[in-house]
Amino acid sequence: MDYDIRPLQLHLQKNLEEVDKAFNAHGLRYFMVSGTMLGAVRHKGFIPWDDDVDIAMPRADYERLIKEWREVLPEFLEFVSPEQDENYPLPYGKIQDNRTIVVEKTYRKYIGGVYLDVFPLDGVPDSALGRWWHFTKYLFYYKMLYYSFRDPFKHGHGVNSWVPRLVQKLTTRRGLHKRIRRIMMRRDYDASPLISEHYNRQRRYFPKEVFGKPTPLEYEGAMLMGVEKPHEYLLEEYGDYMTLPPEDKRHQHHFHFLDLNRSYKDVDEKEFYK
Repeated sequence: MDYDIRPLQLHLQKNLEEVDKAFNAHGLRYFMVSGTMLGAVRHKGFIPWDDDVDIAMPRADYERLIKEWREVLPEFLEFVSPEQDENYPLPYGKIQDNRTIVVEKTYRKYIGGVYLDVFPLDGVPDSALGRWWHFTKYLFYYKMLYYSFRDPFKHGHGVNSWVPRLVQKLTTRRGLHKRIRRIMMRRDYDASPLISEHYNRQRRYFPKEVFGKPTPLEYEGAMLMGVEKPHEYLLEEYGDYMTLPPEDKRHQHHFHFLDLNRSYKDVDEKEFYK
């Protein structure tokens, strides 16, 4: 679907400011991370081609959000996560705007509102071997979760259909979510010198002092919370982070469907899935 990215960015910015206000009022810590953190430093706002917002929360704060989001967030914002819905397709949560509609990937068959990704921050093992095994298990079950949602016959009835069919027969989404959660939470955030966002399919980790205390940074004219040592974070994350990537490496989501003026609660999934 083609869409004008700037209205989406401005809508997300307003929601991020609402989240910042709500979290500050309730003593919840968060950090801008990933492309959002890069945008704050390099552009003082959105990367021009970026169409999402990424934040991370220490595990204790994330767990509070799971339990208390109805009291914390304004009425039009909802926190959704695998702890609340076994058919939620990701191992981390989102804060979504229930006044809007977004369908990101059709294979997930999940309709919600435009969102901020919310990653829990957990400890990871101190040793290189321990980290290798930790992320290997995490990525294995992440892939299993992907197969649990994928249409087995997307690419026909041949060999490509065997793995998703086997996963869907032998596992449950609830069980996969529980395994992933146990792996992520095995090392306590407060007791670990190394932490990770467990971001999608990557083996990323940082010294905890790089995140440090949430530190105000300018973002689209507002002061929002970033990591304490942005240079160290972005250097590890992106390398030469102040140099713009070539145009063919400037990726956006290309959502299947996006509507900033209708609520996902008012639509039938048959509108999107046959």
